[in-house]
Amino acid sequence: MRLHIVSIGRWSGGPDKVLYEHYADRIDRLARNLALGPLALREVVPKKTSDRDEEATALLKATPQNSFVIALDETGKTQKSSEFADFLASKRDDGTSDMAFVVGGAEGLGATVTQGCQLKLSLGAMTWPHMLVRVMLAEQVYRALTILAGHPYHKA
Repeated sequence: MRLHIVSIGRWSGGPDKVLYEHYADRIDRLARNLALGPLALREVVPKKTSDRDEEATALLKATPQNSFVIALDETGKTQKSSEFADFLASKRDDGTSDMAFVVGGAEGLGATVTQGCQLKLSLGAMTWPHMLVRVMLAEQVYRALTILAGHPYHKA
């Protein structure tokens, strides 16, 4: 199952991008044996970045067709890392070919994304910058893969 992060904004560099790439590389190496991955980043830069509806349209357009769409949203479901790992494995085993994690901009996600997604997922009650959400999500995907592989990275 191919994994995608579809997110508003474009990275110009910095430590958050370096950390994201660190986890994305780890995912790519580990994912081959688990039939999960690689993790691809699709950056979306709409004309008006403060218009949630325009952002939502651009995000959905950049999402691979027939993807299982997960909206990262503060009102979404929270999961333990082990639950997230089991969820990824079950979607893979059900034959899902693509999973897209959709991350909105500073104003959040538009209704067409949050109402049309198959799952709303929250990384916690706090609000996080959308560029940092990419890093946190990549780390959680890596952690989930290590759990599935029986790797000692996750110590719970």
